Amino acid sequence: MAKLTKKQKEAHAKLDSSKSYDLAAASSLVKDITNVKFDASVDLAIRLGVDPRKANQMVRGVVTLPHGTGKDVKVLALVTPDKEAEATAAGADYVGLDEFLQKIKGGWTDVDVIITMPSVMGKLGPLGRILGPRGLMPNPKTGTVTMDVAKAVQDVKAGKIDFKVDKTGIVHAAIGKVSFDAKKIEENANELIQTIIKLKPTTAKGTYVKSVFMSSTMSPSIAVEVKSV
Repeated sequence: MAKLTKKQKEAHAKLDSSKSYDLAAASSLVKDITNVKFDASVDLAIRLGVDPRKANQMVRGVVTLPHGTGKDVKVLALVTPDKEAEATAAGADYVGLDEFLQKIKGGWTDVDVIITMPSVMGKLGPLGRILGPRGLMPNPKTGTVTMDVAKAVQDVKAGKIDFKVDKTGIVHAAIGKVSFDAKKIEENANELIQTIIKLKPTTAKGTYVKSVFMSSTMSPSIAVEVKSV
């Protein structure tokens, strides 16, 4: 087993790994046990009582975090010329179509979100093997394929994220930065958790939210008391 560094020992000393914390306490504690020199992300891992192999138990959705993610999200708007001014005014970092399709074909994926229009999706199909594994393929279910390009860009810039349960039944999502005050971390976390609760599949049996853990980049995980959410 790898030896803990001095900072890791200090973090573990502040955390009682045998207990669960309510969401407010966890949001405060995650700041206290983070010792890295950069503005670390705060993440949630939510284990659900679903079988993701069954289509009727897939949990996927979008949520707009009340205080944003703290991350400067790079947005590419793949739109026709008549929508370019709209996308640019809304704050998209890159706007265009054919030239960016060629760049992506060559392996360029230096963006966080791609927003496009229904009429353009046909051109994106052949790029699925590049965009799919990176989670960049636009999808109507997440609001990234739309005629209202300006609103989609503004939503993403304001803190809208999409999430999906993985094959082990866990939803992973970044919900802020350790530089946020504890109340903002708590409110962002609660918004995500409540959205997931609302998406409970009717076919899911037994306990739906099995566990919730909060952590920051390189910090220990904090068990969140499920009943507190």
